[in-house]
Amino acid sequence: MNILLVEDQAMVRGALSALLNLEDDMTVTHEAPDGLQAQKILTQTASIDLLVTDIQMPHCDGLELSQWVRTHYPDLPIVMLTTFARAGYLTRALKAGASGFLLKDSPADRLAGALRDVLSGRKVIDSELALLALGAEDPLSDKERQALVLAQKGMTTAMIADQLFLSEGTVRNYLSEAISKLGAENRIDAARIATEKGWL
Repeated sequence: MNILLVEDQAMVRGALSALLNLEDDMTVTHEAPDGLQAQKILTQTASIDLLVTDIQMPHCDGLELSQWVRTHYPDLPIVMLTTFARAGYLTRALKAGASGFLLKDSPADRLAGALRDVLSGRKVIDSELALLALGAEDPLSDKERQALVLAQKGMTTAMIADQLFLSEGTVRNYLSEAISKLGAENRIDAARIATEKGWL
């Protein structure tokens, strides 16, 4: 199988590529440091059988990339890798169209086996993440999540309102709801809690 590997850390990307290339039936034919580069590769290459991507990356993360792939290449299987065992990541990855979700510290044979399973049409989810996900439902709405992401970047209510094309009062309501749902002290605390859960 021909694999497109997307990972922003060059050392990790190189190690994963070397491991996968040791398998007789796998070849990492293309590599990308972020989702935007991966999109360019996919539009120029017809011979990719499987997309393996990190979640957290600059410019275009794994979740955004997966949503784009589902729109443009709905039959391309996607496996997501993460360093962080956060239940929220799993839920969002599955919604984005991932068929596999694994921790980066999984043994090499486990990773290779999972990729084969996904290519054959099965879903593969790391058992530790699956257990964490039980009963850990994301309480945030999309707008609350967007407002928290921008608040986390230090934007004022007015700046967030401008970015999301909303009134300042509506943004305050979204942030207030998010703070309440998460039992947080303020918007920054709410963003921290949501990030730790994998909801941002």
